[in-house]
Amino acid sequence: MSYRVQEEADMKVLVVGSGGREHAIVTSVAKSPRVDKIYCAPGNAGIASLAECVAIGVMEFGKLVAFAKEHAVDFTIVGMDDPLVGGIVDVFEAEGLKVFGPRKNAAILEGSKAFSKDLMKKYHIPTAAYENFTSAEDALTYLETAKMPIVLKADGLALGKGVLICNTLEEAKAGVKEIMEDKKFGSAGNTMVVEEFMTGREVSVLSYVDGKTSRSCLPPRITSAQRTAIRDSTPAAWVIFPRARSTQRKWTSSAKSTSIRQPWMRWRQREDRLPALFSLD
Repeated sequence: MSYRVQEEADMKVLVVGSGGREHAIVTSVAKSPRVDKIYCAPGNAGIASLAECVAIGVMEFGKLVAFAKEHAVDFTIVGMDDPLVGGIVDVFEAEGLKVFGPRKNAAILEGSKAFSKDLMKKYHIPTAAYENFTSAEDALTYLETAKMPIVLKADGLALGKGVLICNTLEEAKAGVKEIMEDKKFGSAGNTMVVEEFMTGREVSVLSYVDGKTSRSCLPPRITSAQRTAIRDSTPAAWVIFPRARSTQRKWTSSAKSTSIRQPWMRWRQREDRLPALFSLD
């Protein structure tokens, strides 16, 4: 399925979500000369200054589809994880609506840590050593001989809070109870990943793919003046930025290697998970 973005400035765009990510998306969309109207469902107070907020929940797919049709929305962008994992893109496409986001069979990469870890292992993509568990008893037995510190992760979506770093066996046992027995993170803890504890800098790199090729967005380069401004306004961020240029050089080199990107492409091609990762081919 292939789409061409219309040139005239009369596009209506719907953004699905209510957080900072969606605020950033709306801010960028508002800069486009092609866009005439932006809706955001459900949105928030900050987004309301740029878009018309709509009182529809992110998991109310039927209502979102009806709204998009009723208001002749040209393009929908989904920012939040829950609706993507739930298959909102598949639902919109089935109704002939243009939507940007991974389909359900691709969003599982975010929706299941156990699936993602198994995938990386299968395709020899570097990742921390791990084991997956569906039984609290089995997890506890494994931890008896595991090296500490160790990391426990609820398998499913947990709003970024489903990870516990345990320094001792006692902490790890308490973590298993918290995740798998007490269900602190709900059904996200039905399966748990026990992972090797690693230290170092963490860098997030976004890539655009079409099922055949991949293009990465490299970390930004910043000037000395920008670095000073960031340090003065957000001291906590200072630990990340001094080496931004060095990080960019390292990623530029590694991104061209076969250790990460090509194995992902093989997965898409061999397992037919992603004829196209996103709904725009």
